[in-house]
Amino acid sequence: MEKQYDLLEVLNNIDPSILNYQEWVNVGMALKDAGYTASDWDSWSRSDSQRYHAGDCFKKWDGFHGSTKPVTAGTVVQYAKDQGWRPERSDESHELGWNDIIGSKDERVVINKDWVEGKEVIEPEKWDQATQLVKYLETLFEASENVGYVTESWEKDGKYLPSKGCWDRTAGELIQQLNQCKGDIGAVIGDYKPEVGAWIRFNPLDGKGVKNENVTDFKFALVESDEMEIDKQNAIIRELELPVACLVHSGKKSLHAIVRIDADTYDEYRKRVDYLYDVCRKNGLKVDTQNRNPSRLSRMPGVMRNGLKQFLVDTNIGKENWKDWQEWIEGINDDLPEPESMASIWDNLPELSPPLIHGVLRQGHKMLMAGPSKAGKSFALIELCCALAEGRKWMGWNCAQGKIMYVNLELDRASCLHRFKDVYQALGWKPNNLANIDIWNLRGKSVPMDKLAPKLIRRAAKKNYIAIIIDPIYKVITGDENSADQMANFCNQFDRVCTELGAAVIYCHHHSKGGQGNKKSMDRASGSGVFARDPDALMDLIELDLTDSLLKQEENKAVAHVCKNWLNKHVDNWDDEVSQDDLCSEKSMQDVSKRLLSADVYDSMQRDIHAARRAVKQRTAWRIDGTLREFPKFDPVNLWFDYPIHYVDDVGSLKDVDAEGAAPAWKGNFNKKKKPEERKQERLDSLETAIKGCTFDGNITVEALAEYMGAVEKTVRNRIKEHPKYEVVQGFIREKAEWK
Repeated sequence: MEKQYDLLEVLNNIDPSILNYQEWVNVGMALKDAGYTASDWDSWSRSDSQRYHAGDCFKKWDGFHGSTKPVTAGTVVQYAKDQGWRPERSDESHELGWNDIIGSKDERVVINKDWVEGKEVIEPEKWDQATQLVKYLETLFEASENVGYVTESWEKDGKYLPSKGCWDRTAGELIQQLNQCKGDIGAVIGDYKPEVGAWIRFNPLDGKGVKNENVTDFKFALVESDEMEIDKQNAIIRELELPVACLVHSGKKSLHAIVRIDADTYDEYRKRVDYLYDVCRKNGLKVDTQNRNPSRLSRMPGVMRNGLKQFLVDTNIGKENWKDWQEWIEGINDDLPEPESMASIWDNLPELSPPLIHGVLRQGHKMLMAGPSKAGKSFALIELCCALAEGRKWMGWNCAQGKIMYVNLELDRASCLHRFKDVYQALGWKPNNLANIDIWNLRGKSVPMDKLAPKLIRRAAKKNYIAIIIDPIYKVITGDENSADQMANFCNQFDRVCTELGAAVIYCHHHSKGGQGNKKSMDRASGSGVFARDPDALMDLIELDLTDSLLKQEENKAVAHVCKNWLNKHVDNWDDEVSQDDLCSEKSMQDVSKRLLSADVYDSMQRDIHAARRAVKQRTAWRIDGTLREFPKFDPVNLWFDYPIHYVDDVGSLKDVDAEGAAPAWKGNFNKKKKPEERKQERLDSLETAIKGCTFDGNITVEALAEYMGAVEKTVRNRIKEHPKYEVVQGFIREKAEWK
């Protein structure tokens, strides 16, 4: 367990004037994370009289918002230890065993700086100055690349500073002339002051200047530290296996390591240098951070400096390139658990995570809902949110109760909120636990999943969510969805959310194009098979081909149900007048209603009957098939989607209905032979359903409707012209005046 310290006491052992700017900021972040005040930071900072500015601490304090990897008190303690402070031993100290860990594990720490043994750097007694510089140039540059170097210097306040120098000669030219100079390198590069030495730039230039923008290839970075003995610098550089191309003695108190960075862009160069410096710092090599820029000067080997040699210590040491080195660093400090023996846990197995959706999904696991457009996937997920919030059934499965976050990536805020209310009302549930539902509306603000995951984790931490529902994932996919490795990396972000929050992650994805009925559920999702194989539960929706006879039966039942409701409201003991068979017959119930209801009431009932007929025609049927990792496979579940909710077909009407594309071709063609007026009515009904599902804030554009329907705008405009109720006005779809 990490020892707790009073940070204000620890700060008394830290001189702020010794810290660089970032370290000073880190102290402020750590203080805020530990619950201290900006005044505490300000009081301590005042002792740095040269850099202290009144009010700076308070301004920066408000900008510290925390992160998933905050700067903690341990950072302040380490700064104090770096400046010589040693905490008093507690009474709990004990003799260390072989398996005890000294200190806490830190990322990217390879060596224990307190146990570093110096590696001596031996100055060469005899050396060929030209050979030294030639080897440096051959190691770092192509023959055609321009080299920047400086031999002239000027004095300021007793310190010699380099001029801009030369940048218009190639490495090939310099190497050729140095090989012919007979040891007089001044004849090639110009004379330099022997008490000052000379400098050289380690990245190639364009021959037009020496600024960052003149660098043509971001190959190398400079690692320099002059705050420890040379032999310890040498030891740490080698033990870190830095991919050093050239290691140069500065002729004074530091080594200059020219490290391979191999960056493609300046932005990538900056990130890699920050990573490099961070690793060096954590391993005890305090790097001069002013050397970050790629056009920086370094000490030139092969010249004298105040009686001492600037010489080439070594070349091509450590890892071969940046990629190998970074993988090695990350590998040493991975967070992977150690293998464990099954024999040691056989009688003490860990408890399984409790079910979230009984028989389908456990808490902390992942579920994918896949299906085609218009399957109502978003509505199904909203129904699941409501079921989890209230602890009720979803699609026939019992659900746990708890808090959930619904990440809305597709709908505008108002439409999303209205959908939740519509679903609650259609389900007939009282919203007793709305506080269990949090909605994160990100339409127009979504970012790739690898960037979204840490932001989501930060907002969801300490909220005790049992599920995070992301709808839909195509908005946050990073990479090619047909690439297995890229999609594996994408799906790993869901694992990250599950692990960090202990919550289930549930998301939806679309089917690939074409008929799906003859495919297995795992093969229907669009893109790489990773989508179907990664989650712990795959719930796949496929549409059922409804026959005219089945729709007629449903229409018959719907009309009979309307008649029953009206009779219940207006006639006592009416059921004495009918048989059980009559209750299921549209004609019988209409006859009974006409006989028992007044003419006005009967006419009013006809409006409900008309609405019921239309609703049946707009209704679609679906089958959920599942592939589960933690539970036995369930029998397919048949559903009706009656906007805006799904409900299970408990009576078995859909039991023998074929899935779309599963029926033989001749049967499909036979069922599709419909009269022109039937096809027209289907088009009109389809348009109305799409408009109803796509309307945002009372407005809908032709473009938006075309996208929703998966059609081109010309087709949508033709459908609207065909419909007596709608028209297009300035790109928006409106109801005609006579229908309002």
